[in-house]
Amino acid sequence: MHEFIILDISALTRLFGLTALSFLLAFLWTPILTNFLYKFHLRKRIRQGQTPIYTRLHAPKANTPTMGGLLVWVTVAVVTLLFNLSRTQTWLPLFALVATGLLGAIDDILNIKGLGLEGGGLRGRHKLLIQLGIAGIGAWWFADKLEWLHRAIHIPGVGDFSLGFWFILLFILVIVATTNAVNISDGLDGLAGGLLAMAYMAYGGIAFVQSQFGLAVFCGCIAGALLAFLWFNIYPARFFMGDTGSMALGATLGVVAMLTNQALVLPIIGFVFVLETLSVILQIFWRKFFKKKLFLSTPLHHHLEALGWAETKVTMRLWVIGAVFAIIGLVIALIGRGYGK
Repeated sequence: MHEFIILDISALTRLFGLTALSFLLAFLWTPILTNFLYKFHLRKRIRQGQTPIYTRLHAPKANTPTMGGLLVWVTVAVVTLLFNLSRTQTWLPLFALVATGLLGAIDDILNIKGLGLEGGGLRGRHKLLIQLGIAGIGAWWFADKLEWLHRAIHIPGVGDFSLGFWFILLFILVIVATTNAVNISDGLDGLAGGLLAMAYMAYGGIAFVQSQFGLAVFCGCIAGALLAFLWFNIYPARFFMGDTGSMALGATLGVVAMLTNQALVLPIIGFVFVLETLSVILQIFWRKFFKKKLFLSTPLHHHLEALGWAETKVTMRLWVIGAVFAIIGLVIALIGRGYGK
C-alpha cells in the first residue's frame, strides 16, 4: 500500500508561526546582545605564531565580538520552554542545545581572557570528555526514557537493522562527531550559520513528514533564529558565532538526526561539515607521515582563502554545495521512508 501524507494545517501554521517568532525575537534582542558583548569586551583573539597563514588572513578580524551564538540557542530555548515543550520530541534536543551551549560559552570566555592551555581555552581532551558526558546522558535518555534501545536503525532504501546496545554508542558518536565538525567549520563570516540553517530546514522537513511536529517546530525555530543571526553575521560580521553557538548547534543537529532515525543521511545533509573535518584529519595525517602539509591551511575554507579566493566567494560557494547536498539528503530520507518506526 502507498503511504499518503495528510497535510496537518494546524501543525503547519504552528511551524511557521513559531519559526517566525524565533526569527523576530532573535532579531529584536540583537542590539542588547551586541551591547553586552562590546561592554564586557567579549572579543575574538587571533593567536599569533602557531598558524601564520590564518593569522595573516584574519588579523583584521581581531577584536570583533564573539559568542554571538547565544542569540540562537537562548532564543530557541525560550521559545521552546514557552510554546513547544514535549517530553518525547524536544526535551532531549533542548538539553543538548543548552548543555553544549554552556560548555562552548565557558571555552569562549577562557579564550577571550587568554586563560587555559597557552591562552587557548579548555584543553581539547577536557572538552572531549565533557562532550562525551553530555552525549552519554543524552544516550541514556534516548535509550531508556524514549525506548529507542529496542528499535532498529533505518538505512534509506534498504531497510531496518537492529543494533541493540550499539545504538547507544552510535548516538554518542554522532553527537560528538557533529559537535566538533560544526565547530571546525565555523571560521568565516556566515559560513557555519548558513550551512546549519540549511541542515535544520532539511531535518525539519523530515520530522514534519514523520508527524514529529514538535521536533519539526524545534528545527524551524533554530532555522529562524539562525536567519536572524546571519543578518548580522554575514560579511563583514558584526559578531562571530563562537564555540557557544557552533558546539550547541552541532550537538543538537546530531540529536535531531537520531530522533528522526536519519543519522545515516547526516553526512549528506551536512556534507560541507564532513569535507571540513576530513581536511583537518588529512592535514594531520600528511604532516605526521610525510612531514609536509597537504593543504596550505586547514580547515578547507582557510585553504581556499590561502589560494586567493575572497572570503565571500568561499562562503557562498560552500553554501551552494551545502544547499545541493541538503536537498539530496532530504530526498534520500523521504524516498527511503526512514520514519523512525
